[in-house]
Amino acid sequence: MKEDVSKPATFAALAPLRHPTFRAIWLGAMASNFGMLIQTVGAAWLMTQLAASADMVALVQASNALPIAFLALISGAIADSYDRRKVMLLAQCFMLVVATMLAIAAWYDALTPWTLLGLTFLIGSGMALNNPSWQASVGDMVGRDDLPQAVTLNSMGFNLSRSVGPAIGGAIVAAAGAAAAFAINAASYLGLIFVLVRWKPSLPASTLPRESLGSAIMTGLRYLVMSPKIEIVMLRSAMFGISASAVMALMPLIARDILAGGPQLFGLLLGSFGLGAVAVALSNSALRARFAGETLIRTGFLGFAVCAFIASFSRSAPLTMAAMTLGGACWVLTLSLFNTTVQLSTPRWVVGRLLSLYQMATFTGMALGSWIWGMVTESYGASNALLAASVLMVVGAAIGLVLPLPSPPRLKLDPLNRWKEPHLALDIKPQSGPIVIMVEYRIGNDDMPEFLKAMAERRRLRFRNGARHWTLMRDLEDPELWQETYHLPTWTEYQRYHQRTTEADAVIAEAIRAMHKGPGKPVIHRMIERSTDWSANQHVTPKDMLDIH
Repeated sequence: MKEDVSKPATFAALAPLRHPTFRAIWLGAMASNFGMLIQTVGAAWLMTQLAASADMVALVQASNALPIAFLALISGAIADSYDRRKVMLLAQCFMLVVATMLAIAAWYDALTPWTLLGLTFLIGSGMALNNPSWQASVGDMVGRDDLPQAVTLNSMGFNLSRSVGPAIGGAIVAAAGAAAAFAINAASYLGLIFVLVRWKPSLPASTLPRESLGSAIMTGLRYLVMSPKIEIVMLRSAMFGISASAVMALMPLIARDILAGGPQLFGLLLGSFGLGAVAVALSNSALRARFAGETLIRTGFLGFAVCAFIASFSRSAPLTMAAMTLGGACWVLTLSLFNTTVQLSTPRWVVGRLLSLYQMATFTGMALGSWIWGMVTESYGASNALLAASVLMVVGAAIGLVLPLPSPPRLKLDPLNRWKEPHLALDIKPQSGPIVIMVEYRIGNDDMPEFLKAMAERRRLRFRNGARHWTLMRDLEDPELWQETYHLPTWTEYQRYHQRTTEADAVIAEAIRAMHKGPGKPVIHRMIERSTDWSANQHVTPKDMLDIH
């Protein structure tokens, strides 16, 4: 269903909530986020009491971001290979246990700076496991048409919690201490766990064995390398993470050192950040309909630069809060557009891995930035660190002149499902291989330039979906005869290759087929490599050797 842009922006933004499953999990996730942000206030403020150095305070932010950077590849492969509901349930239960341990340790004054960082790192690890499965499930819950709004709603849910959670967190820390904040976070996981236990998604039955974890990771990396437009998204998001992390990591110091405030003011700054995020989330659909993606990204970078610049010199709490409101708006505007671009450019079979790689780029940038800005603050002060970060954000906006964000394509990324397994005269096993595919085309001289252009794109798609050793050859004696070859490691991987082919991939195949001058379709030969060394083929019978000769 095409979005009606004439409808109010708030109606379009909330449209995904009409899907019951998404609505229930979104509400549960928002409650969990609410608890997480209360804990963030408690951990950051507690660190100012446990350690005097600014870099240790900044490392609280890094300890949440680093696991996402370290575990992204693994968690993305798990999201695409296993039941995503069970993965999310496991992650939520793990975070519940760790948050409970953190609350108990804080209650008995058993926390040291490194213990606090270690436990927040473990909670971040649970988030790293949970996030790719949750985000990859969104498209299955709401469909492609509502996907951009659903991604924005996820950001809005987090930042709606941010708008009130930190302020309440600051009051809780001031009144009852960090242990109470940690206990509330532990309780906040219960609602989402209850929803996930009750959710029974309808999953298509897989006809092929699950990929090994290592193979799934390499497949995701290969898909990224063969997708240059998505690589641009990764680069820009990493740049945003490095520069924008200064405001997030140094916010406790902005409240304590620059504004001479306490935990209540820290909570108000975070709340102002969240209010800006919610305001933009409600109008995000209208903004995307009116402005190009690159325009919005540059606005996000430049707006955040203004936020950091004001925070660097302002001694007025209301002015700094206004700057944080602008920063929160730019935060959601930028990150939700990066996320949406990745999701709309990626088929479902690999979306978990690509989202995890996107998160790795963003959160690696945030973790690296948090450490850098903490070190700069230690040497030159928070004001100078924020000023330097604002300059870097302007540079990030300027990069868009050379590497603009690609517009999310309206591609049909559903599986093609046209391939039928051929009848094989040779009885092979699923693990038999390598499989070599040869395709013969007859192309006229007039079509040759267009054919070569199409085959360059075909090569990229072949590699992206799992093929190896692709070559294109022209017959010296019959110049109209061209032969394309590519390899798959096993017959199972050849089947998997065809399951990955999307309707969008078929466009190139049909264009190439239209240039073919032969009497029928291009001729396909499916072959299996065999060594002439008999000892290397002991599992093949003599009859089989004759059959494949």
